Amino acid sequence: MVFSATVVGALLGLGTQMYSNALRKLPYMRHPWEHVVGMGLGVVFVNQLVKWDAQLEQDLDKMLQKAKEANERRYFVNGELPGLSPLSCKIPIIKMMISASGLMSFGRDSPFLLLLC
Repeated sequence: MVFSATVVGALLGLGTQMYSNALRKLPYMRHPWEHVVGMGLGVVFVNQLVKWDAQLEQDLDKMLQKAKEANERRYFVNGELPGLSPLSCKIPIIKMMISASGLMSFGRDSPFLLLLC
């Protein structure tokens, strides 16, 4: 992976310098040292981009693991949903309550709780 990132960075730097010369209607290989500098900067840029992507993936995995643990602590007690054991499930009675704003909301015995049982 490092070799391919290095090659891509070098080509990016070389292409950028040649494109810059072409836009200014100069010879493509004018001041060859500028091409070497461009290739070096391209290599550094692409390698840092690869490192940043790997670090970002690790940080995302840590954050997702923390969120999963927080959700498990919040919603599960001893591996079960509290108050929703299979024996305590009843036939749900749809209770529709119309609030003052006219929006409908479901009560505690709504069919959505049936999915959790």
